[in-house]
Amino acid sequence: MRQVAMWDGVLLLVVVLTVLYCLWDARKPQKFPPGPIWLPFIGSGLAVLRLVRSLKYFHLMWSALAQQYGEVVGVRFGQDRIIVVSGREAIRAMYAKEQFDGRPDGYFFRMRSFGQRLGVALTDGPSWEVQRKFAVRTMKQLGMGRNEFVWVIEREVQELIDNFRHRAAAGETFPMAGSLDVALLNVLWVLLAGQRYELDNERLGWLAETIHRTFHVIDVSGGTLNRFPWLRFVCPESSGYGPMLRLLKPLWGFLEETIESIRKNPHCPNRRDSLISAFLVEMARAERHDSFTDSQLVSLCLDLFQASIETISSVLGFAFQYMLHHPDVMRKVQRELDAVVGADRLPTANDRLQLPYTEAVILEVERIATVVPGGLVHRAMDEVELCGYRIPKDAIVLPLLYSLQMDPAYWIDPAVFRPERFLNPAGDRVLQHELFIPFGSGRRRCLGEALAKPAVFLFFTAILHRFTIECADEKLPSLSAVDGITLSPQPYSLRLTERLCR
Repeated sequence: MRQVAMWDGVLLLVVVLTVLYCLWDARKPQKFPPGPIWLPFIGSGLAVLRLVRSLKYFHLMWSALAQQYGEVVGVRFGQDRIIVVSGREAIRAMYAKEQFDGRPDGYFFRMRSFGQRLGVALTDGPSWEVQRKFAVRTMKQLGMGRNEFVWVIEREVQELIDNFRHRAAAGETFPMAGSLDVALLNVLWVLLAGQRYELDNERLGWLAETIHRTFHVIDVSGGTLNRFPWLRFVCPESSGYGPMLRLLKPLWGFLEETIESIRKNPHCPNRRDSLISAFLVEMARAERHDSFTDSQLVSLCLDLFQASIETISSVLGFAFQYMLHHPDVMRKVQRELDAVVGADRLPTANDRLQLPYTEAVILEVERIATVVPGGLVHRAMDEVELCGYRIPKDAIVLPLLYSLQMDPAYWIDPAVFRPERFLNPAGDRVLQHELFIPFGSGRRRCLGEALAKPAVFLFFTAILHRFTIECADEKLPSLSAVDGITLSPQPYSLRLTERLCR
């Protein structure tokens, strides 16, 4: 009896301690932003997942929470604190504080870089400072942001147009999920590796498709896998671990193979004609920083690949999709191109200022499509105050750019595709809008912006200048997006007809 009583006492103690822990775990910190109630262990996870299933998109879920709780919303998912910042004033205040310049840590964010914090997109701290300065300096030395790099893009555009002309004449249709990918990858590959591939190269087409798929396995905050890493042992497929690993391994292999071939080049020790060769030169220096490693180089290349190609491809995919839905807009773009460029050449970057309507169309596509609706994810590096709330150290912070670019009080009718909102009343000058920041803001502004802007302009204008586009499918493609870390267009195909008489 005494032993039974003892075990009853132990059980009672365990129950009491468990109840006390659950009560403690469900408490929100003082001055924490408002949001859904917290349950022990899982926080707001169930409420968030139910809302995502209902609204079908993560950015719509975050937006719904912002409408309910305000411009700064606090959510707990597992042990992660997630802060959703929306609206002009709150997002501006967030970008102004250097405490939010960090990037999240956790299993998912380390998984893509060999279990370490590597690369430049999802890291912070002293090594990030060194690597970002190296990447920016090297890309500028290789021509990024200058005429010589724009000429690289224009050469790829010319190759693509010639390819499209022959294929269109043969009656082929063009699935937009992959028709531009090799040309776009070539632009970046010249920068990274100093070489290009033929447009029919199957391996590079496969590489682009693999990159796209990595953006649609897990959401921008790291998904369930980041909160509960042990799920990779219990349900590797549904947690995203299995699919992501299958995508990352061949990407790592491709980049490692390329790096090794450049390393073996007899001229490699002295040349800096690509980012990879410049990195290898840094690695060989006696006084090099200890962040210059093989794993860092692979991770840096992967960051630049993913950040640049996915967004450019998605913006162009949405752009042609909206042209199918708005043929009057497409014809107006083509008339402007005909008047400024003429029939004997392709558009160049120098034509941009003389094409205000075309530029406004691109900006309106970027606004209404909002390819990166949750912005680039941040981390609070210290406890910090934001809009009267206390944000704990290491909280994941999402600037909801969707709330800016679709703000009905600012844009009046944000769901309507209307390029004129980016033009002055006379229609001859492009307007800048303070709520339009598709590449983010502050020190962590997207590194690929200098590549994305000219690439989108040149590929979009060249195709519309040379071809009339029609939908190759029975129905127009849906304008609803495929969800993920970024938004991408639903699959669709184009039929191209060369414009001979202009």
